[in-house]
Amino acid sequence: MTLTDWIIDILLLLIVFRQLREERLTARTVLLPLAIIAWTGFNYLDSFPTAGNDLPLIALFAGVGIVFGLVSGLLTRVRYAEGHVRIKATASAAALWVICMGFRLGFAVWSSHPSGQAHLAHFSVAHDITSGQAWVVALVLMAFGEVVVRLGTIVARGGLLMARNRAGSPSAAPAPRPGTYV
Repeated sequence: MTLTDWIIDILLLLIVFRQLREERLTARTVLLPLAIIAWTGFNYLDSFPTAGNDLPLIALFAGVGIVFGLVSGLLTRVRYAEGHVRIKATASAAALWVICMGFRLGFAVWSSHPSGQAHLAHFSVAHDITSGQAWVVALVLMAFGEVVVRLGTIVARGGLLMARNRAGSPSAAPAPRPGTYV
C-alpha cells in the first residue's frame, strides 16, 4: 500500500467520525466524500476487466458496498431542527463503516505481502479471476457503493423531513415537530 492509499482510507474514516457529532446536512457534507471517491476513481480505475469471473467479483463487492451503505444510511440519525436537516452518525453506523473500511484496508495490506499475494493468486486462478485489476476495481466500487448509497439515503431522508416540514397546508400530513427524526 502506498502513502496515498493510507491517506484516502484515513480521510474516509475521518468523515464518518466527524459525523459522530451532529451537524447540518449541507452541500459540503455531500460533496467532500464524493470528491474523494471521484479522485480515487481517476487514480485507481484505469481499466475495467471483464474476462473470466471478473464481472461477478466486481458485482459482488459493489453489492456488498451498496448494502453496507444503505444500512449505514438508515442507522444515521436524520432530524429536522431550527429550519435545517441535521445528521449524526450513530455508533452502529460508524462501526459498520469502520468494519467495511477495515476489510478493504486489511485486504490491501494482506495482498501486498508475499503470502497474501500467493493466496490471492491461487484463489484468482481457481476462480477464473483474470487480473489484479479486477480486485482493485471490486474494492474501489465497493467503497463507491457504500459512500454513494449512504449519502443518497441520508439526503433522501433529509429531503423527506424538509418536505414534511414545508407541507403546511391543512390537507397535508402534519409537519413534524422540531427535533423529530425520520
